[in-house]
Amino acid sequence: MTSGLTAGRHQRGEGNEDALVRQLYEEHAAPLLRFVLQLVAGDRQRAEDIVQETLLRGWRNAHRLGAQGQVSLRPWLVTVARRIAIDEHRSQSARPAEAYGVDLENVSEPDESDHVLRRMTVTDALRTLSQPHQEMLLETYFKGRTVAEAAEALGLPLGTAKSRVYYALRALRSALEKRGVTG
Repeated sequence: MTSGLTAGRHQRGEGNEDALVRQLYEEHAAPLLRFVLQLVAGDRQRAEDIVQETLLRGWRNAHRLGAQGQVSLRPWLVTVARRIAIDEHRSQSARPAEAYGVDLENVSEPDESDHVLRRMTVTDALRTLSQPHQEMLLETYFKGRTVAEAAEALGLPLGTAKSRVYYALRALRSALEKRGVTG
């Protein structure tokens, strides 16, 4: 791995290299980690490894991708992270683990039907909310932004954003209760 880093130093210059690595990490590590955590079912160690590998690939290819600010690298990085996660999953499931001395009749697979039904119910309830409420919940809960960050992203005053989060959650709670989900 050192040879790739050494080659990168000669191409980009050592001072620019450090700045580029810092810039990639500061701009993309947190959003990538949130995204990858979903892909790996919350396994933080695996997610951090995938993000690290993704950012390393971004650094290696930055000169080809225009990382000097002309083009956003985020879509490319998300695609790379997703592919790394898929490749890891495929390699792990390519050969099943050997089970010596295990009573296979007592081993069971978790039933994901409850999780799927909850997800469908929440999605259905979200669709009943107004567009501004949907946007605010998407920004704060699904994209993991603070209310202040969501307000900035949506171009809203902070007070309006706080109010929308409050009323959106109330509306969502009500919609879920109508569907038989209690808190």
